[in-house]
Amino acid sequence: MPQISAHAADFACSKLRQVRSSSFIGLAMDRNGKRSTLRMCLLLIEKKLDWGDSAHWVNYDFERLSDEVNLATGVRLSVTTLKRIWGKLKYESDPTLTTLNTLAQYAGYTDWRSFSHSGENRTSEVSPGPPIHVFPVNPIPWKSRFFWFLLLLSIIVSTYALTSIKTKKRVTGRANDSSFSFRANKVVTEGVPNSVVFHYDARAAKTDSVFIVQTWDSKRKRKVSKAQQVHSAIYYYPGYFRTKLIADDQVVRTHDLQITSDGWLCLAESEGMPLYFKKKECVKNGGIEINEAVLKKYQLSLHPQAPRIRIFNQRDFKDLRNDNFTFETSVKNDSKAGTNACQYMQVLIQCKNDVIILPLTAKACVGKLSLSVCGTVVNSENADLSGFGADLSRWTKLRVEAVNRNLTIYVNDAKVYSLSFKHEPAAIVGLQYRFNGTGAVRETRFVAAGKVIEL
Repeated sequence: MPQISAHAADFACSKLRQVRSSSFIGLAMDRNGKRSTLRMCLLLIEKKLDWGDSAHWVNYDFERLSDEVNLATGVRLSVTTLKRIWGKLKYESDPTLTTLNTLAQYAGYTDWRSFSHSGENRTSEVSPGPPIHVFPVNPIPWKSRFFWFLLLLSIIVSTYALTSIKTKKRVTGRANDSSFSFRANKVVTEGVPNSVVFHYDARAAKTDSVFIVQTWDSKRKRKVSKAQQVHSAIYYYPGYFRTKLIADDQVVRTHDLQITSDGWLCLAESEGMPLYFKKKECVKNGGIEINEAVLKKYQLSLHPQAPRIRIFNQRDFKDLRNDNFTFETSVKNDSKAGTNACQYMQVLIQCKNDVIILPLTAKACVGKLSLSVCGTVVNSENADLSGFGADLSRWTKLRVEAVNRNLTIYVNDAKVYSLSFKHEPAAIVGLQYRFNGTGAVRETRFVAAGKVIEL
């Protein structure tokens, strides 16, 4: 047993305070092994995110978590599902195996079974019980509660120590080792969904620890047999991915893969496969629009939770790079009722192995924003991002000017923020818009080296 540091103890006590104050306490301290295991998984995710006490998370945090999980695993867990799992909504049903597998994968494991049997939890100390229900339960008697409090303290401290040890073991790289081979072939040239067949040769691996990473995130990996040479996967969203072959905890080969969108693509997120709108339904009149008529056609309601919409244009922009360019677009999000009162929007400029994420919101909601530019991240908690607030029920103009990695951002022709990034310059390979409910995009273009690229 490793020696526990004061920092580990502080972390454990802080998480226990959170568990004791949360309506989710019944799950954490119940005698049911599944409940305890799930709670430990959630604690690991919260530690990884480092967003503070989850008791104070709001809807926007769960939207961000949904995006983070999707990027890391390729599976979209809805905001409603995540809020149920974290005890924000009462729901008398068990999480599905798909949900449990996805949470375990985001926490760094192959699937739920591997997490359940790992050293990260101690569910074997808890006797079996009835099926898990993610909602508050009746108070536990004081003596029992104190016993489980002490038990949970030991579990969390052990988990922290084991996690600290594991994080010291990084996936190192000797990329493109000639002893290995690795390539990826798309089944169709354009559009999604798109299947990809990976061909690899990992017979030179010293152990059976061979994985294929399908995205930029090394935590999203699939174990493959070193005796085999083919692995297939489905991509439901466009994007640019640096796929990797990992052997013996080292990146031995990489392959850049771009899943293009075949022009403008509109979709509604869902768990598993998204709902794809027909191009003629959303691309019209010189712009892109998702209106109530389109949503009603697919039985998507704005209430109580507006659907999460994404608009893509993923393609090869040739010589367009993120260190010197001008980008202009006009956007609108006219869904502002109910849970979409803040009208959160994001405009993403995707680069090869990098991204620029530009936030927009209603003026009253600028206190919960994050701006990300190729590794440089600014949060409204410690910076003035009030300029990103606007009346998004009306057309809002967004412009970005980049000169030698120094970016200046304008909203409705007013300068709102300037910053620089330290990452190496990279090619721009795509655009993405994210919003809830109804919205529209028009007048979108890039300008670089005297050339205008109209979209």
